[in-house]
Amino acid sequence: MPSASCDTLLEDIEDIVSQEDSKPQDRHFVRRDVVPKARKRNTQKYLQEEDSPPSDSTIPGIQKIWIRTWGCSHNNSDGEYMAGQLAAYGYKITENASDADLWLLNSCTVKNPAEDHFRNSIKKAQEENKKIVLAGCVPQAQPRQHYLKGLSIIGVQQIDRVVEVVEETIKGHSVRLLGQKKDNGKRLGGARLDLPKIRKNPLIEIISINTGCLNACTYCKTKHARGNLASYPIDELVDRAKQSFQEGVCEIWLTSEDTGAYGRDTGTNLPALLWKLVEVIPEGAMLRLGMTNPPYILEHLEEMAKILNHPRVYAFLHIPVQSASDSVLMEMKREYCVADFKRVVDFLKEKVPGITIATDIICGFPGETDQDFQETVKLVEEYKFPSLFINQFYPRPGTPAAKIEQVPAQVKKQRTKDLSRVFHSYSPYDHKIGERQQVLVTEESFDSKFYVAHNRFYEQVLVPKNPAFMGKMVEVDIYESGKHFMKGRPISDARVYTPSISKPLAKGEVSGLMKDFRNGLGNHVSPGSHTPAACQPGSASSRMVLCRPRLHQDCVPRTAVGVALLALLLAFFVKVYN
Repeated sequence: MPSASCDTLLEDIEDIVSQEDSKPQDRHFVRRDVVPKARKRNTQKYLQEEDSPPSDSTIPGIQKIWIRTWGCSHNNSDGEYMAGQLAAYGYKITENASDADLWLLNSCTVKNPAEDHFRNSIKKAQEENKKIVLAGCVPQAQPRQHYLKGLSIIGVQQIDRVVEVVEETIKGHSVRLLGQKKDNGKRLGGARLDLPKIRKNPLIEIISINTGCLNACTYCKTKHARGNLASYPIDELVDRAKQSFQEGVCEIWLTSEDTGAYGRDTGTNLPALLWKLVEVIPEGAMLRLGMTNPPYILEHLEEMAKILNHPRVYAFLHIPVQSASDSVLMEMKREYCVADFKRVVDFLKEKVPGITIATDIICGFPGETDQDFQETVKLVEEYKFPSLFINQFYPRPGTPAAKIEQVPAQVKKQRTKDLSRVFHSYSPYDHKIGERQQVLVTEESFDSKFYVAHNRFYEQVLVPKNPAFMGKMVEVDIYESGKHFMKGRPISDARVYTPSISKPLAKGEVSGLMKDFRNGLGNHVSPGSHTPAACQPGSASSRMVLCRPRLHQDCVPRTAVGVALLALLLAFFVKVYN
């Protein structure tokens, strides 16, 4: 191999520098003339991307949520609370299911058809690749159902944690919160009553006074979900009513699985609560009582009659009889006989003239004979209930009635038809044509042709669609009647009475935020505001500010643990080196 030709010995390869090469000082001088080229940035596009993350982003608090609720007014109240919390956190509640990123399905377990609708909605959501959160009585009672596998569930007593469940679901996790709320071992009525809420109707507030019941009806699946009776304290319920009236509500519905049992677990009773509530009802506003079973109202009949005669309480009561056969009632474990039901109805009809009594009947309960059914028919013919809910019996899984020999399906259907025919054979409102009534207007009819109002007896009266009537007391003349309604014509010199309450919230607006939310919002929320700018759905500020207390709660314990570990390590090293 030829040797390199050189005159001097090189000690390093870097010593090979020709005369034409730049010297180090020359290279340093040249660098001063180098001008960096700035990269142009589309600032507008950047800002748009920052404000509007992609729709498939996993950042919680920016997605659109569609909420569907089935079942009773208690379930509807739960749905309103969940919507309010999600909206307050920044999520957008949409009425367009296809446009939503997540479906929150709030179920009912009373009858098979309701659960079928729930199951079909889950299937549809999966087909459309929607995120899913399940709520209500179906998953609470049977969380291990095969079609619920792998889906997030929020229990009926955990609705105050709906934001957490939705957050984790959006991130791709499956979360299940099904526990009961307790205080020193005692079961509570449920989530707090002062949570944010979006009322379906801004004029109507639904207040759950207790959850669960004291019965053990053999056909009831709701008991498996809602459990035993747990009542809210009177002062909390009164405070909730006051807040509602301050937000423009003009009608309050009291609801639960059995309002008549209220307070039996806390040493009080329903009349005690009602007398406190009527003290805070403003003139022009009304209170409607929910369903009560016969056994728990028998001992309060005198007081209940006085309350139902109060001018700000509807003379209306829903008392389910279910059957007029004592043998069937015994199989149902209803804990009363037909004579008890009649005693309640007869007493109230005498002491509260014109009162509306609504009732429920189950057709085809296991063991019901033709004679049993005929006794029920006679009861309907005798009392001519203006409001009657007729239900064909459906065996619910896990209930004792599902294990009894069933009445043939054909017989159940025929009895349901026969009783419906009896119900439609009489007209409960024909005799009221020509009466002058004062009615409270609260909503629009399904066909959008009328406004819906209710008179003193909570009978439905349709009135002309005059925006000035909404949320007001109006005097009308009854000129027409149907099976389920009357039509009223406002008198020419009628005074439209405005209840002495605030202006109602806008539809979709969040009801007053609870203290925890206000503290989290800091200076962004003024004490008198309903939906501050920082809480508008989808706003970045609402997400950041509302996150702050959550992050603070998480970080404080972690920081404390970290400091403690560091102290232990320092102590260990000091001991070793000494």
